[in-house]
This record gives sequence, structure tokens and C-alpha cells, in this order.
Amino acid sequence: MFENLVSRRALLAVGVGAALAPAQGNAAPWYRRAYRWGQTNITEKDPERYDIEWWRKFWKRTETQAVIINAGGIVAYYPSKFPLHYRAQFLNGRDLFGELTEAAHKDGLFVMARMDSNRTTEDFFREHPDWFTRDRTGNPYRAADKYITCINSAYYDEYLPAVLREIIERSHPDGVTDNSWAGMGRENICYCANCERKFRAAKNMALPAGANWEDRAYRQWIMWSYARRIEVWELNNRVTRAAGGPHCIWSGMNSGSVSSQARSFRDLREIAKRADIMMLDHQRRDDDTGFQQNGDTGKRVHELMGWDKLAPESMAMYQSGPGYYRLASKTPAEARMWMIAGLAGGIQPWWHHIAAYHEDRRMYRTAEPVMKWAKENEGLLVNREPVASVGLVWSQRNTDFFGRDEAGELVDAPYSGFMHAMVRARIPYVPVHADDIAAARGRLSLLILPNVGALSDGQLAAVRSFVAGGGSLLATGATSLYDEWGDPRADYGLADLFGAHVVGAASRLAGRRAGHTYLRLDPELRAQMDGPKAAGEPAARGQRHAVLKGFEETDIIPYGGALAPLRVDAGAVVPLTFVPPFPTYPPETSWMREPKTDIPGLVLREQGRSRVAFLPADVDRRYGREHLTDHGDLLANVIRWCAGDSIPLRVEGPGFLDCHLYRQQARGILHIVNLTSAGTWRAPVEELIAVGPLRVSLALPGGMAVSKARAAVNRGAVSLRRSGGRVDFTIPSVLDHEMIVLEP
Repeated sequence: MFENLVSRRALLAVGVGAALAPAQGNAAPWYRRAYRWGQTNITEKDPERYDIEWWRKFWKRTETQAVIINAGGIVAYYPSKFPLHYRAQFLNGRDLFGELTEAAHKDGLFVMARMDSNRTTEDFFREHPDWFTRDRTGNPYRAADKYITCINSAYYDEYLPAVLREIIERSHPDGVTDNSWAGMGRENICYCANCERKFRAAKNMALPAGANWEDRAYRQWIMWSYARRIEVWELNNRVTRAAGGPHCIWSGMNSGSVSSQARSFRDLREIAKRADIMMLDHQRRDDDTGFQQNGDTGKRVHELMGWDKLAPESMAMYQSGPGYYRLASKTPAEARMWMIAGLAGGIQPWWHHIAAYHEDRRMYRTAEPVMKWAKENEGLLVNREPVASVGLVWSQRNTDFFGRDEAGELVDAPYSGFMHAMVRARIPYVPVHADDIAAARGRLSLLILPNVGALSDGQLAAVRSFVAGGGSLLATGATSLYDEWGDPRADYGLADLFGAHVVGAASRLAGRRAGHTYLRLDPELRAQMDGPKAAGEPAARGQRHAVLKGFEETDIIPYGGALAPLRVDAGAVVPLTFVPPFPTYPPETSWMREPKTDIPGLVLREQGRSRVAFLPADVDRRYGREHLTDHGDLLANVIRWCAGDSIPLRVEGPGFLDCHLYRQQARGILHIVNLTSAGTWRAPVEELIAVGPLRVSLALPGGMAVSKARAAVNRGAVSLRRSGGRVDFTIPSVLDHEMIVLEP
């Protein structure tokens, strides 16, 4: 089954044999060979106390191949020729950046110069007031005591390029990155003369008066702001390549959060088209998304830019959440699990410390074992492609124009709900951008659209083509109910596939109205189950649909949202209906006023080889927020029904596991991350809990011969059993992670 499910894009891109060669030979550019990264984020105090020789030893201990070194921007760590380029307070004429770059190059390390460049000191503002952001009254925007520069000014077009040239010509770093390259975010509109002039020239209208999603000018300002960030990306790359050669690249940092990308006008898909390497500033999990978010991030960026490129990620060794304690060690298990989850998803490790001197020395031990393991297995961690039959669709434009100011609830939570459900059910999946749906045809068997409200006509056509080609579809909530600008349609754009139609006006926030509500399962079976009997209890009749497997002893499951009536086409199956809210308190009033309605919570259809499930009940969002077992089980059941027998992996045994399946030419690679912990849903993890044994079954493609397998973490051969086109094996125990390598 692998060969029908895996895309050939990356393997063709890197050429025959490249997937087995970690370095791809010395002819490959440096940014294709830098697998392990490190960063000591220099403070202004560090020029007086930076023990370069100790850190050189640390680079070696941690198998570091590339380092990120502070150069300039807000603070310069070299004697810049530009008088307004603020020098670190304790620099005292020292060229700390140059010294560190020279030391790294002597040790065979690559260097990326770090910039942090969207704000300056007051004297800079006084000298060039026309380079700074302004509010509607003409006052400058500020961040603490710094003044925020305007991305449409000569600061970005002339001054920063000149600084980049100076840094490259002085110290010859291999490339440049920037932590705050995208300028001011969406929370404020800049009304400086540069923005006024450029926006009018581009859009023939004045800047919007404020944040109003119904205002055409505001919508155009959003898209114009995105386009400007791409201009800056391309400009900076022209500058660095001209100064340092064709492989002296500029790659600004990006977030693993799509909502964060949207708030800062960084179009992840467009950036991925241009990025030679994706630098991720994504340091920690939160209690809603868990470690598995890091695996999801790795898959998302690689699906966009190709699996032959690298995506290093800043991984904090200091306490980065909850709370920020920059100089204190993060709990080792917490930091380690974040690193491992990223590795499993295709991310390259990058240890990150704040300051070059620490009184808390515990943090120096955390990264080393992970980095050494990554070194030992580097050939297995790159140039591989995921094997999955399920695609989880996302769209940054949906985040902007459907999610708007509620993206966390309307977009992020539904996506996370499905992510959690598939991780829990051990179903491999890949993130799929809505503009790449056409490419999923023939590669994937099922597309999931988690409340993807805003879809263009072209994206709708791609979904229809996918289903017409035999693919299955699972959509939830308000999917396709709005166009690409977030304007409501009269009916679902995919109503013909859903077999369900809107009755009345669409409501963007309908599913968010929480209450004491339930979903009723049909047919009702409680009459045949043990328990008290009541007059009027419905007689048990018929068999339940496969999506309700495991719910045989209940006729209801909790919901918590709201649902509106729908018109359902003939022939569609409705196994769940809505139970409207009723009081929760006082307990004496907690009884159903309207026990049953015909408002559908789930609509199922079959069309030839295709199966379509429409879940108007936003169970995905609820599961993303509350992690109720019933919601996770229901989502997994619907996914399995839609996907049929196409899911290539089965893993049985105890524990909460994130399973990533890959193909690397003739190899199969299964990477399992053990998320079982008392801190699974609340950081930090303090203790790792081993699980096992795990019984694994993989579907093999025609022509793939697997004769042996080994464990890359616990080390040792793995016994295989073959039967009916599958290979089965047992993993005795997994502590933090395991990687099984299957070979001819």
C-alpha cells in the first residue's frame, strides 16, 4: 500500500540514492547538510563574559553542525560603521560576532547571523522619523522603550540591506536569519506617509479606518501586507547572495502556528516556495496542543516545501512555559520530549539558550543525548516521505477571513481536535494545504476539512474532483459555507457532496454557543440493555452504523455545542441527532425538556468508492478543547469508516502514542513517540513512563521486500512475521520514543 499512498516529489527531487545519503555529498549546499543546530542568544552583558572556548567544546559535545550567532538589528555585537546601529552596552569595541563566527568556521560549523530588526532606540527615531510606524493621530507605535519601524519604509529597503552587506563582508557568515523580520503585526494599522502612498498606488484606495472584516479596504490591506512580506523576503535574499555568493541565503524565522503566521502576515505556503531552509521559531507546546503539535508542524512545513529540504527549530533549554524564566533550566523530560516529537515529524534539532553564562548548569545536559542520537541516525531522519492515506486540510486564508478575530476557536481548535483524535487512534496523516488538494488525488484516500469555512470556487472544484476520483471526504461545522473572503454563501458550497443544506441564515459562531447539550444515537438500544425501564422507552430496532462502534450501551453522548436545522437529501444516513440544552443546576432541574429532534449531528453518504461524512456538530472543536473520550472515539470511528481499508498502520497496546510512518526508497521507517505521562495535558512533564508491549502491523506495497528490521533507540533486531501482504512485529517497550527501520 505504501506505493499508492506516498508522493514521489521529494524522492525525484533529490535523485536516485540521495534518500540514503545523509549529506548528499559535499557538492550539496550547506543548508542541505546542516542537520543539528545550536544557539546561544547573546545578551548585552555577554561581551564581558563569553567563554568561547567552553562553548566550542559544547558544540562538539552536542554534535552541532550549525550555529546561530547574534549580529545586529536592535542590538549590534560588532563595531558597526553605522552610527545609529545600537551597540551592546558592554561591547566596548569588541567584535564578538566576528570572533564567534571565526571560531565556528575553524571548527567546521556553519554560521547564520541572527538579526532582530523591527525596532530601534529613540535617537534612531529622531534621526529618521519617516521610517517608523504611526497610528491614526500620527503618534509612533512603540514596544516598551523602542520605536517600531515601518516595513514599507527605507529602513527595510535601504538601511537593513546595507547592514546585511556590512555583516557579510566583515565576517562571512554562511547565511542570515531574522527573528522579527515581518514588522508590525495585524493588531495595528500603520498610517505613516509611506503606507498611505504605497497602499493607494497599489489598491487605488485609502488605508482602512480600522479593523473591519466587512470593509473592502481592510481586506485589501490584509492581502497587501502579506505581499509586502514576500517582497522583503526576496529583497533580502538578493542582497545576501550578492554580498556573499549564491549560497549565502537569508531565511527569516517562522512560527509553527498558522494563526501566529497570519497575525504577522507571513504566508507559510508562499514562504515555503522560496525557502531553501525553513527556520522555525517554535519553542514549546501549550496545554491544548501537546507535544504532537511539533510533529504536526514538521509534516506541515515539509509538505509545503518538500521533504528534501531541512527545517531546524529553536528548542528552548530554559523554562519557556508556563512562565518565562530565561535563565533557569527547563524540566529535562519536557525539553527532551519536545525535541523528540519534532524529530519524529521531520524537524531538525536546534538547542537554544538565553545568555552565554548560566548559574543553573542543569540545562547543559539536556540536549546532548538527543543530539548524539540524531547524529547516529541522521540518514534516517531526512529525505523521507510520510506514508499516510488521510490528509488534514488547512488554509491560512481560512484562518484570516473565516477565523478573523476568533481563529483560535473557529480554526485552530477544530484542526487540533482531529490531530489529537488521529494521534490517539494511531492513524497516520499529513497536513494538506487547501490549494494543494488537487495534488492529493491518487495519493490520499481521505480528506478531512475541519471547519474550513472559507473556500474558493477553485478549492471547491478540487474537493469535488478528489471525490469524483474515488476519494472520501469528512467535513465538519461550517465547512464551505463561506467564500474565500469569509462572506456567507446561501448554502454549503459542497452541499451536493454533503447531502445536507442550510435552512435559514448562516451563523459563523453557531457551533460555539456552549450549553448542556447532547447527541442522540440512532437507533436507540437502551431497551435491550441492563438498567431501569420507563414508560415510553423506545423498542430496540435494527443495527447501528459502523461509526457508532463502541457506543452500544448508550443512546446519548455529550456534545456541548449548538446545532441548527438542516435539510437532508434522500438516501443520506443520519446516525446522530441534536438534543437541545436544558439546565445543569440545580441538579433537580437537570432533565431533558426536548429529548429528541430531527436536527442532524452527522450525515453519511456513499457514492461508488467514495464515502462522505458531514459532521455539522463541531465535535472536533469540542475535542480539541475538552478531550472527552466519547468525542475522540467518534472522530476516530468516522475517519476509519471514510478511509475504509486504506489506513496502512495498526498499533495495538497500552499508551498514548504519536505514530509517524515513512518510506525512504526501499526502507520503511516507523517513528513512535510515547506521549503517556502525568503531564500529557499540562506542562511540564517530569517523568517518562514506559509502555508496551506494542503489536504493530504494516501493509506492504507490491514489490517491496522486507526481510529484516531493527530498533534504532533500544537497539537490536526485531523479529518479523509476514501474512497476507502485511508485516507484523512486536515492540517490547517504549520509554520516550522508538524508531523501527524495516529493510530489504
